[in-house]
Amino acid sequence: MIENKFWTRAALASVSCAAVAVTFGIGPANAAGSTTISPAGANVSATNSGSVKFVAGGVTVTCTTSSTTGTVPAAPGNTNPSGPVSVPIAAPSFADCTTSLPGTSATITTSGDWAITGQNGSPITGSLAIPTGGMVIKTSGITACTAVVAPTAPADVAGTWTNGTPSTVALSDAPAPIKVTGGFGCPTSATSGTVTATYKVDNATDPSTPITVGP
Repeated sequence: MIENKFWTRAALASVSCAAVAVTFGIGPANAAGSTTISPAGANVSATNSGSVKFVAGGVTVTCTTSSTTGTVPAAPGNTNPSGPVSVPIAAPSFADCTTSLPGTSATITTSGDWAITGQNGSPITGSLAIPTGGMVIKTSGITACTAVVAPTAPADVAGTWTNGTPSTVALSDAPAPIKVTGGFGCPTSATSGTVTATYKVDNATDPSTPITVGP
């Protein structure tokens, strides 16, 4: 659900929106090297920077507000000698959503255990992990459709992590599996959508110390 492609290729989104999943941890991780997310045990707050877009089958859903919280695993769980590290997060919220269809509104609901995953490398991989059925995008009005993201199995929406103050996780037209149901105008044959979003990942425990991904 989101831009002229969400209903053809299709949140949240994402979180995904998945998106969302703002994990946002998403996508196949490069398991070649070690990864550490620091500081261990820090509380995390993730909020969108710019719009979050879900696109499927010619329909785009755009949300201007999205956020979630989580906690970096305590040591030694914040380190993996041969793969990624996941930061468990609450199912992200999505609000102030619009669609590319006239006379049609959208809502996004999320549930389950999400995560943001980091894999050290060049570039650093940042993914949003969405649980099975963890994001549902519904449109109502002239066109009433329901799109379930990760309909049959957990999905990783792959993006890029950039260390900074704050660090960010960026998803750009990241593919996510979907199942669409509904009547006339709904892209019920679509099995994939895309998520575009950037989340700022802040250290809620000590704002002066950024959340970073390293070896």
